[in-house]
Amino acid sequence: MGIRVAISSADTPQTQTKGPMKRTILALAVFGAVSLAAFAADNGKTKPDNTATNQRDRSGETQTSGDQSNRPADSKITQAIRRALMKDSELSTTAKNIKVITANGHVTLRGPVKTVQEKAKIDQLAKSAAGGAHIEDQLDVKGSN
Repeated sequence: MGIRVAISSADTPQTQTKGPMKRTILALAVFGAVSLAAFAADNGKTKPDNTATNQRDRSGETQTSGDQSNRPADSKITQAIRRALMKDSELSTTAKNIKVITANGHVTLRGPVKTVQEKAKIDQLAKSAAGGAHIEDQLDVKGSN
């Protein structure tokens, strides 16, 4: 005579994994649907045309980040301006991420800002931090898109 052991179907490994697997599949389905909806919404918008900006940057007529000088004096000016921008809590993240390019004591500020006031504030901060270096303001007011 042997001992009989009853195993209920709830204790089998197959049913133990069904609950977590169902939750994972459901989470992936929801994530996929949300991603698809976001893609469809974005797809309807007109994409920005950067052709003119790209042509300007390739022409060599304006400073790009590749023109930043490695001279200690130029690096010091760039660092001082960058620190001043980061310290100002009123500036948007967009404004804090402008390009600051210094070569031979000449500073070029490039990139988008949200308002005319931000543009003026950046120009003022750069002039005070640059210690008399020439500042060329090429900032573009783009609004809060």
